[in-house]
Amino acid sequence: MISVEEAKKLIGKYVLPLSPVIKPLHNASEHILATDIFGVYNIPAFRQSSMDGYAIIFDDKNSNLKLVGEMAAGTSNQLNLKNGETSRIFTGAPLPEGADTVVMQEKTTANNDKISFDDEKLILGSNVRQIGSEIRPGELAMQKGDLLTPAALAFLAGIGISEVAVYPMPKVAIILTGNELQEPGSALNFGQVYESNSYALSAALKKETIADIEILKAEDTLEELTSVLKSALENNDVVLLTGGVSVGDYDFVIKAATNCGVKQVFHKVKQKPGKPLFFGKQNNKVIFGLPGNPSSVLNCYYNYVVPSIKKLSNKENSIKEIHATLTHNYTKPKGLTHFLKGNYNDGKATPLGAQESYRLSSFAQANCLIQLNEGRENFSAGEIVNVILI
Repeated sequence: MISVEEAKKLIGKYVLPLSPVIKPLHNASEHILATDIFGVYNIPAFRQSSMDGYAIIFDDKNSNLKLVGEMAAGTSNQLNLKNGETSRIFTGAPLPEGADTVVMQEKTTANNDKISFDDEKLILGSNVRQIGSEIRPGELAMQKGDLLTPAALAFLAGIGISEVAVYPMPKVAIILTGNELQEPGSALNFGQVYESNSYALSAALKKETIADIEILKAEDTLEELTSVLKSALENNDVVLLTGGVSVGDYDFVIKAATNCGVKQVFHKVKQKPGKPLFFGKQNNKVIFGLPGNPSSVLNCYYNYVVPSIKKLSNKENSIKEIHATLTHNYTKPKGLTHFLKGNYNDGKATPLGAQESYRLSSFAQANCLIQLNEGRENFSAGEIVNVILI
């Protein structure tokens, strides 16, 4: 049995980013770039108006100019402007040949076919987007490691990029074990309980932008679990098994993992809840055997699974750890790190009730886990403790 810190170090050592893939820009949201991206074209490719108004030759700014036409966005017709002339122009439209400045609509006066201007702040090149002002060929647009946010996707689309090399989001399988599990909404027979872990894990994964989630069920036999796990490993990057990871007669996760060629990295962590946690690898596949109790599942998910799926997609861990003031005394046995369901507010962390690993009522109200390390028994109100925000 290893410590929480040792478990986290081993996961950091054994989990590596997935190989980059090429994705169309529309499917690359929230991914991390795997290569630098450089400009291919001058953007804008032509001198472009940044607003509705009139295109002029700057030296004519104090003259009454003759209106000779208009330039709309998307036009393929060019207009040649001479001294003493102006043209109507709209946002995004190319400037007429010879024009160098745009006067905004609000600063103009029209009198028949003559246009005059009143803009004391007008300078040469006002309201004109110059060629290549966004980016030029060969110029660095975005760097390897950058996150593709909505604005980043729009920027890349706007400079003509249609696909990108990114680190993929892992595909995740959730395998539910336990003959006693029953779907919510149906009647319970004697000995049955409602299954909730798939609801917690799939929702938590979606919150981390994991969309490819497969939920599987396995009967409590070694043959069945081995078969289901083998299939899950063939089709996914991460497999999360819930239940069957302890040492009971019907706990087959460790044996099934061995049958599937999974290398055990560790089994059992000095923590509560979630002591029986199993972690293994098969090539670059990541396998977690999570305890069956709901609070244990979520505690292990936030502490170990999230950092793993983030590293697979080459992202920073989204789970934040901070320090806070403990509001109440708390006593626990030595030897296990305890993660208490808690409420964090204004620098203070308050343990909630119902701390048992099978109870979710307090977890449903919690916004943090309060970490009380293994080497101590008594913790006093007012001392500083580690808090994991969830």
